[in-house]
Amino acid sequence: MSIEVLLVDEDVDVLEIVGTFLGQEDGFEITTEADPEAALDLATDGDFDAVVSDYKMPRLDGMELCRALRDNDVDIPFLLFTAREHDDVADAAAEHGVTAVVQKGTGTEQYSVLADRIRDTI
Repeated sequence: MSIEVLLVDEDVDVLEIVGTFLGQEDGFEITTEADPEAALDLATDGDFDAVVSDYKMPRLDGMELCRALRDNDVDIPFLLFTAREHDDVADAAAEHGVTAVVQKGTGTEQYSVLADRIRDTI
């Protein structure tokens, strides 16, 4: 059984990199979307097991995307993948219904951490 993940980030280069690393994980199927408003429609209408989103995006940031999904009764794990320090966003993320916050970093270890967190939340 595969884990269907919707990956959302306005930076298409980041989408490609993160999507590639997550796609190499056993059982992961990755769908990418650069437009957070389109991602809202995909997640509302789709059959995803989790959403992984950047925090700072135009028009609709990651926390607003999560809140919109929750308002549409989409109750799947939502992970915020952000460069911001965990302590800077953790309280606000919890208030918006975010399941977990994973910090972006340098190197490739961050992708294994993200994959583990996705598995842990499903």
